[in-house]
Amino acid sequence: MKIDRRRWLAAAALFAAAAVRAQGRPLRLVVPYPPGGPLDLVARALADAVKDSLGPVIVENKPGAGGDIGADFVAKAAPDGSTIVMGAVATHAINPWLYRHVPYDPVRDFTPITLVAQVPNVLVMNAGRARQMGVANLRQLIAYARAHPGRLNYGSGGNGSAGHLAGELFKSRAGLFIVHIPYSGAAPAQLALLSGQVDLNFDNLAAAAANIRSGRLLALAVTTPLRSSAMPELPTMAEAGLPGFDISTWFGLFGPAHLAPALTARLNKAFVGALETPALKSRLGLLMAEPAPTTPLQFGAFVKSELAKYGPIVKASGAVVD
Repeated sequence: MKIDRRRWLAAAALFAAAAVRAQGRPLRLVVPYPPGGPLDLVARALADAVKDSLGPVIVENKPGAGGDIGADFVAKAAPDGSTIVMGAVATHAINPWLYRHVPYDPVRDFTPITLVAQVPNVLVMNAGRARQMGVANLRQLIAYARAHPGRLNYGSGGNGSAGHLAGELFKSRAGLFIVHIPYSGAAPAQLALLSGQVDLNFDNLAAAAANIRSGRLLALAVTTPLRSSAMPELPTMAEAGLPGFDISTWFGLFGPAHLAPALTARLNKAFVGALETPALKSRLGLLMAEPAPTTPLQFGAFVKSELAKYGPIVKASGAVVD
């Protein structure tokens, strides 16, 4: 009798998952970044929200290589439903173009489960510098930059970071010459902006919010296609004058490749259900993360589109990491 390999793999994975659950082994959610960051905080909130439907979820931090170490760990894990990763725009859309050697394929080596959340980035200026330049909105900034090529600079958390690539897309779309100054992390870049060492940044909205509200930073626009519910008064880059501009920090859940459809569906149902609850929406709102649950198919298509989008942006930036 001829054996259907797909059905055999699916049955084997379900059997393995049942064995894991029978042993009382909790689901392991790998976070490929250090504790305390936005992705880690979202992962822990989500783990707590699904404990009733999936049992205990252990969040395990495996940082290093821009997230590649933790992502690769899950890519090489057994597809039994016991180990998943909270991937991000970096691990699945930017790093494959940025790093010379990435130990996994962001599409082939993973099973998409669901997009979890998106955190808007925001174009911010040092408020004092903005007043000196007579800039109060995006169109005025673009006009000033065009009239003074090379005079403005922007900071970022490092070459190839989301802030760097957002700046490169901004320069390309608006036809500007603005100097990029990389720092060793987002916090030093924000300090440089606040002290006037740089003129503008593309920063994480959650990180910039306090200084925006205090008036130390002038927020011009968010980089996502839709306005942020945390600061709905801010226009999008598209609304403010650059149609089609779309850069965001996103997080999503992946299992190893060949995760059985039944297991994928079970995990998707649990996590999507949690993301739709008022309690988790409220917790994520404190982090300025917008819940964005999807089907596995939708998430897979999204990852492919993000991977294709960032290739030209990384190439134009000239950033390469060995």
